Amino acid sequence: MAWAHYPNYKDSPPELIPADNLKFHLPYFTPKEVERLSDKQRGKLSITQEEKARQQACGFIEAVGLGIGFPRKTIATAQNLYHRFYLFFPRKDFAFHDVSLAALFVSSKMHDTLKKPRDILMAAYAVRFPELAVKAKSMGGEIEMDPATVENDRQRILAVERLMLESICFNFTVRLPFPYVIKISRAFGASKKLSKLAYRLAVDRSGAPAACDARRRQTDPPTYPFSFRTLVNLSYPPHVVALGCLYLAALLHSFERGTSPERPGHHTSHQIAATLSKVGDWGRQFQAHIADIQEIAHAIVDLLISYSQNPAANTSPHTPSSPHPHQLSRSGPSGHGHGHGHGHGHGTPMYVPWKADQLIRLKIVMRETEHPPRQRDSVAAEEPSFDANQSPFYRSERTVRYMFAPPAFVDDPS
Repeated sequence: MAWAHYPNYKDSPPELIPADNLKFHLPYFTPKEVERLSDKQRGKLSITQEEKARQQACGFIEAVGLGIGFPRKTIATAQNLYHRFYLFFPRKDFAFHDVSLAALFVSSKMHDTLKKPRDILMAAYAVRFPELAVKAKSMGGEIEMDPATVENDRQRILAVERLMLESICFNFTVRLPFPYVIKISRAFGASKKLSKLAYRLAVDRSGAPAACDARRRQTDPPTYPFSFRTLVNLSYPPHVVALGCLYLAALLHSFERGTSPERPGHHTSHQIAATLSKVGDWGRQFQAHIADIQEIAHAIVDLLISYSQNPAANTSPHTPSSPHPHQLSRSGPSGHGHGHGHGHGHGTPMYVPWKADQLIRLKIVMRETEHPPRQRDSVAAEEPSFDANQSPFYRSERTVRYMFAPPAFVDDPS
């Protein structure tokens, strides 16, 4: 028995398994760390190309997640896992399809909405190859794919899953801004309409299943969650993201509009925007800094501007651009070549209920009244990094201990 070599393991559990290396879980990164790590893994891609690939992957995750029936929390966490993965691993080495599906698989474990890799693959094939999906639906079955291809794709997802688990140090704890938006909106006395807008920016307009969402789209223009399509959830805790979304919602609801009449027990969007644009007691109450919520608002409004300026280039997550089945001979059904083309499908333009010029004017006003960025110290003992070549899954002679917290929060990690 392996434990026989450690007779005192009950008295000193930290010394139970000697480790050649320690990896500490970092729940959040400073914006400078995110920028530095992204630059390192971007390779030859420009920042614009990287952002385009990021939005394409988020749309793909959204489409597959809704297709298989995952709840909003699973889809949002998968998008965040995708962003985190590419802080540690080069984009040129991992196709976004594989990383996206692995992120959904890991997220389904984290939220106890588990699906088998094959089920996720079938939903992905339906999104990527709509012609095959229509044919399969007409025949009352699932998409017919070469079993060897499916198995090859499954093994690749499992391989990426292992690296993704390393990037989170096997820590399955996850916190999302969902409940905070509602609670903070109530605390500020926001109207139901304003709270709903903040919820849309942070999460989703309803969190309804795909079938219900499809019915609503027939009469209601679709809007989609934006905070998880940005990198803000890598840098800020969920309650701060919720505050940032409420702040932006108040600005969007009040900008260039007249003051609405006050309702007993409620504050207008103008009042909430004015409160959150100044340092006040709310910062101490919610343990948040004004500069942070402004950075979050800027990141989301930048994405809104991008969508409003070129809606055709940002396809709906329900119908992302899909490669044609005849491309199989060139890139394989999983698209795991290192190119970044996204096929020839045509998606529905993303709906943004604000005009680009209005959003740009709002952006200018926000810049004129913004506070200087807050200086944040990293909780990492050294530059965060992971090397696939040094992974214990590929080098069995190395022992790595994964800690569930940053170095400063771990007692005697030796």
